[in-house]
Amino acid sequence: MKLNEIRDNVDARGTAKRRGRGIGSGLGKTSGHGHKGQKARSGVAIKGFEGGQMPLHRRLPKRGFNNIWAKRFVEANLDQLQKAVDEGRIDPAQPVDAAAVAKAGIVKNTRDGVRVLGRGELRVKLDLVVAGASGTAREAVEKAGGSITIVDADKAEAAEARKTKRARKTADPKE
Repeated sequence: MKLNEIRDNVDARGTAKRRGRGIGSGLGKTSGHGHKGQKARSGVAIKGFEGGQMPLHRRLPKRGFNNIWAKRFVEANLDQLQKAVDEGRIDPAQPVDAAAVAKAGIVKNTRDGVRVLGRGELRVKLDLVVAGASGTAREAVEKAGGSITIVDADKAEAAEARKTKRARKTADPKE
């Protein structure tokens, strides 16, 4: 075999379309791209456009309601709390609040508070100070000898703000 004898396999390559070579070729002038404008450009599409007809996403009615004031709680289950106690990440002698749950690595971000759910079993006495608890979780904690205190984060912040405002008033008689 010599270099000058090397050839492609038969039909390995098709002949390229010769665009823009006159009207007789059928691909002359606009080269198969139609005429000018947005649609003649590559990679451009008008999403949802139905030729001037009212698009489907505007014909259908809106449904539901997204409450922008809704609280977003993170969940912690009893089995996660028990595992953290077993591994020494939570001290059962201290009250367990959202900060302690986050420090133990059960949740990453406490958002609007921690809600305790009843999956698993709790074998130690825990005093929980959380934003919410399911009925089964409450029963399991009380059965183990612990207690659950429900706190509202917003009310706690408001009470703290009132305290600091009062403290400033008493310190500064001009107000």
